[in-house]
Amino acid sequence: MKRRYVFLLCLLLGWAVPASGQDDGARFYRGADLSYVNEMEDCGAVYRVRGEPRDPYAIFADYGANLVRIRLWHSPTWTAYSTLDDVIRSLRRAEALGMAVLLDFHYSDTWADPSKQIIPAAWAGLRDPDELGQALYQYTYDVLAQLDSLGLMPDMVQVGNEINTEILRAEGASGYPINWARNAYLLNQAIRAVRDAGAQSARPPRVMLHIAKPEEAEGWLLAAERAGVSDYDLIGLSYYPGWSVHSISTAGSVISQLRHRFDADVMIVETAYPWTLDGVNESAGNILGRDFLIEGYPASPDGQRRFLIDLAQAVFANGGLGIVYWEPAWVSTACRTLWGQGSHWENAAFFDFNAGNEVLDSISFLQYAYTYPVEVTLRLHVEAGEDAPESIFFRGDFTGMGRRLLPVARSEDGAYAFHTRLLPGRDIRYQFYAAAPASDDTALIQGACVDDDGFVTLTVPASDTVIELTAGGCPLPAG
Repeated sequence: MKRRYVFLLCLLLGWAVPASGQDDGARFYRGADLSYVNEMEDCGAVYRVRGEPRDPYAIFADYGANLVRIRLWHSPTWTAYSTLDDVIRSLRRAEALGMAVLLDFHYSDTWADPSKQIIPAAWAGLRDPDELGQALYQYTYDVLAQLDSLGLMPDMVQVGNEINTEILRAEGASGYPINWARNAYLLNQAIRAVRDAGAQSARPPRVMLHIAKPEEAEGWLLAAERAGVSDYDLIGLSYYPGWSVHSISTAGSVISQLRHRFDADVMIVETAYPWTLDGVNESAGNILGRDFLIEGYPASPDGQRRFLIDLAQAVFANGGLGIVYWEPAWVSTACRTLWGQGSHWENAAFFDFNAGNEVLDSISFLQYAYTYPVEVTLRLHVEAGEDAPESIFFRGDFTGMGRRLLPVARSEDGAYAFHTRLLPGRDIRYQFYAAAPASDDTALIQGACVDDDGFVTLTVPASDTVIELTAGGCPLPAG
């Protein structure tokens, strides 16, 4: 029996968005990693606005930051900072100013990144993966439970920092190839701890997986998915031009691809750009040099600002949830790092070391009038009785997936709903298919409304919307 497909209108009741397509950005994050602030202030740093000393947290809040990212090391012996007590100090400062918090578990006693994911000394003797997984679970749960008891439950939690390679490994171990049976078990234990702690809280945090380099994210996430890691809400990316092959534009395209392929929100949680190639005369040399510059964005305060505005707009244009700058308050002081006296980052901070740490105009990227995307739902009801398939397929020219189809599962009310986030006024082309591979025979929307390639065209409306389709017909005007 030939199936009969009926497409029905369903009006989305969501956030009210002005007709211009811009809102106040409250749904989207513009943030800063301020993990160094406590240490810098204790080392004597003073941050200034128009010559006047100011609380750096208040400076960022005043300039439009609505998210603070804070790192946590397990039990560092080489520093008194980024410990749980220091994190509590930082979270209280963010909470007092009404800023959301992203807590970054490094799961190490020192810096964790793709080249090193060194197991904390407290767990180094745990050879049994089950024992290690239980220690990881309990530590994560206990930290979050303590923060919650203080009214400081973070809004988002990273289970690891730049976890491109295998986590919780011995010092000197390469971490690649990844033992995915072990890696997935440990990640799932950390995720479960966040979920369990959140279930006891009035503010359950969202879970983030954080990968360095946009070009490495899809392959890692596919491997994680095959190994059974799926219960996460957000994908965090590090994007530094000197450590990535991607331009601003192509990094934005990766965000769209990851968002649609893995059905998760995507954020850039680390990025930076130098405002000068000079530095303070100290033994801590600057990390960001000429090889981190992109043509058209000079190493100047204006170049730094324009880089960040263009990158942030690319994030939002591709449906990303936000952008976080790393670490704009790491200024030079008499204190030392593991590698020298001073800061390795003063030429990428937001404060001018030539002018008593006067705030630079590049910080104003946080309050720029961005064009933000709207929520669009393409909602399809199939009237086919018991013959209704469990899933159908979708292709859109905005997904970053090329010709690859995306499955759309059937919900309890019988509808197939494809959700996305797009800029108002953008022209898109899309089609639903009853089966793969895609063809004219399996296309579910047919007739005069499809173009020569078999796609429906749509100009994205100015507000959150569910698009109406009729049997054998075309989408009606939205809203």
